[in-house]
Amino acid sequence: MDDNKSVRLQINELRKLSETCGSNTIFEPQTSPDTRESSAESVSWAPGVRAPEKKLTLFALRLSIFEKSATGLGTLGFIWATVVLLGGFAITLDKTDFWFITIILLIEGTRIFSRSHELEWQHQATWSIADASISSFRALRSSSHILIKAVKAMGRPLSLIRKQSHNTREATPVDQSQVGRWKHSRAATRTWITSDVPLLPYGQWIFLSRNISKVLYWLQLLSATACVVLSCMKLIKHNYGDVQKGDTDKRNRQSALNIFYALALAEALLFLMEKAYWEWKVIHCKLLEQVNKECEFGPSGMVSIRRFFYDAYSRCVNGSIFDGLKMDMVTFAMDLLASNSPDEQLIGATILRQFSTSARYSDDTLQKIGVNLSVVERLVEMLNWKDPQEEEIRKSAAEILSKLAGKRQNCLRVAGIPGAMESVSSLLQTNRSSGECADEIGEKNLILDHGNYSFWTFNHLGLLILKKLACYHDNCGKIGNTRGLLPKIIDFTHAGENLLKDNNVAPSQILTVKRSLQVVQMLASTTGATGKHLRKEISEVVFTISNIRDILRHGEKYPILQKLSMEILTNLALEEEATERIGGTGGVLKELFNIFLNQGMPEHQNHVRRAAGEALAMLSLESRSNCQRILRLQVLEKLVGALEVPLLRVNAARILRHLCTYSGSDCFYELKGVIAAAPTVLKVIMSEENKLQEVMVGLATEVFKRMTSRESSIMFERAGMKEEELAKALVQILEKFKHPSAKVPRIRRFTIELAIWMMHENIKNVYIFKDLGMEKELEGVLETTSELESFNIFSGTVGLSRHTTTIHSLVETALNVLKVQDS
Repeated sequence: MDDNKSVRLQINELRKLSETCGSNTIFEPQTSPDTRESSAESVSWAPGVRAPEKKLTLFALRLSIFEKSATGLGTLGFIWATVVLLGGFAITLDKTDFWFITIILLIEGTRIFSRSHELEWQHQATWSIADASISSFRALRSSSHILIKAVKAMGRPLSLIRKQSHNTREATPVDQSQVGRWKHSRAATRTWITSDVPLLPYGQWIFLSRNISKVLYWLQLLSATACVVLSCMKLIKHNYGDVQKGDTDKRNRQSALNIFYALALAEALLFLMEKAYWEWKVIHCKLLEQVNKECEFGPSGMVSIRRFFYDAYSRCVNGSIFDGLKMDMVTFAMDLLASNSPDEQLIGATILRQFSTSARYSDDTLQKIGVNLSVVERLVEMLNWKDPQEEEIRKSAAEILSKLAGKRQNCLRVAGIPGAMESVSSLLQTNRSSGECADEIGEKNLILDHGNYSFWTFNHLGLLILKKLACYHDNCGKIGNTRGLLPKIIDFTHAGENLLKDNNVAPSQILTVKRSLQVVQMLASTTGATGKHLRKEISEVVFTISNIRDILRHGEKYPILQKLSMEILTNLALEEEATERIGGTGGVLKELFNIFLNQGMPEHQNHVRRAAGEALAMLSLESRSNCQRILRLQVLEKLVGALEVPLLRVNAARILRHLCTYSGSDCFYELKGVIAAAPTVLKVIMSEENKLQEVMVGLATEVFKRMTSRESSIMFERAGMKEEELAKALVQILEKFKHPSAKVPRIRRFTIELAIWMMHENIKNVYIFKDLGMEKELEGVLETTSELESFNIFSGTVGLSRHTTTIHSLVETALNVLKVQDS
């Protein structure tokens, strides 16, 4: 089942590649100079994305209403007690009322103190790895009090609270196994972990900071309950002392006491209602868990959710109650990313990674990140963090950038950051260390010596980022100019026989090879002067061609790798020097022919055979040495036979034409067998059109040049046609293509060349062409000639390998032949 699934995946990938590449090849101009841009992820922003964190900000708003109301009543009660009661009736107060007021004020003071410090203690108690990942919700349940600290203590700058948590780490939502590793790695720290600080030398359990928050929480509840009890006792009994008739002072005192106790009762009840509302939403409705699930953060994401809620609540309490509604999770995470605290950096990076990789939230998240240059720069900077304890932050930053680089408007922005390519290069760790400076080797040892470091993950992410950046022409130049980056990429293309034939090979290893080949292929296909420079640099790396040869030789199980390898060879062959290097590397041409002519290949690998043919056609173009190497492989007869195979005949015709044209006169007899292709060529010219007709007309000229008049007559008889019919077909081609065509840029040239040969070979053909109106068509060609018809191959819209004879000269030669014979 696994093998079948693997085959299906490879078929789909090949289909996608063929759809991306389209029907055009390097032998036709591309109407868009850089068609790879269309392969980048399309941009479809989703401004109406539903934000789960809105539930938290609304919850914070409602809680802040309770809190501000209770605080207002408490303040009013305190003023009433100190100014009216103790200030105006202190002497006349009953002893019981005096002590009740004093006790209530002390209770209120205790509760306010608890509020203002409780969240600070709870912050310290819950930022450790164990609390964050194992008992985050349990800690949350036991700390409803955390809300209240925001009222007073979080009136301080938010950065002060953040600063207090710089010695701990949070495990990522994705990999829970990181929890133990992080906890172990932090165990040897030289500074205290705040949740474990013993405040006093004795009674350590009680005075641990993680337990103080619990004491403060219960102290608040007891204070509020006591306040309710005491206030109710006095309001029910009204035992304020006897009030005589006409005693106005005592009546006023009684009213003042009623107001005070009512205010105290109202404040305590509001506080308890706030607690009840919190318990109902958080414990019963599980609001935080629900939001965490919708955000797709995973179990340990509760720390991020809780921290976001605290900040939103503090804004509602310290400012306008509506300030918290302006917060969103993405902006919150970007703020944390800029922090100096490792904990907050990790939380921010984790949130952004989860949202960036989520199908629901990625578009909106990447849009917000992309327009914030400082955040993008921060993410790029994090790629250089080599400390094993910063692995999760680095990994998250790499994943975010891999998504960000897939968006068209952000790709160039990422590459434009100074040092961005060097930062991406730092993600790649290869087995070879040649050409690396001492600092780079030292950094690599630091990483590889850490047994659990996921350096293969970073390799994949680095190659993925480069692949997306390479979709754009300007970025390709920057990749090529980055010191040491190109050899690293090529080093990842290495896949020996043991790897390619191992049935138990790790998928990650094949993925690494695939992504590196994709990057090299994109760089090699770059147009213009940048592409020329890159192809030169790629071909000069000594491992490039040999690595590709190994994939061609042993990679039959991975057709996608073979196809990418052959596309690299095709593009490298645009440069003469690279063409000679490829042909001179032992076995490359042979392996290409083994794939191209392999009739036993399954149908889903047809794209691979076609790619092999295109590579061979390029390598044989204008290369005498490669043509002679091909002839020594004794594949001429098979190439002639391939003209009958629909899948192969276009490239087979190109290869045969190049062999005839560029092998040299000393190979005349080795090419004698090509004349057997004549009947097939003639039939195709008469029955097909467009690209296939073009290559066959081009081959026909070279084939007939190697025949005597008698042999050509025999070939026409075998094809079951006469020369007049061929002449008519050639005139019809010129009638059809009155202007140069980008689909078949050489068809008029090849047609005129074949017509000239026919007129030189047999004088009767001159009169046939004249009768068919050939002269008129040729004059029309003179008026519509174009540079498009002057080249063998194209790099984008730039023509390469110019024909030695111009189309204008060919037309004039043909017209002269017609006129000479006429005279």
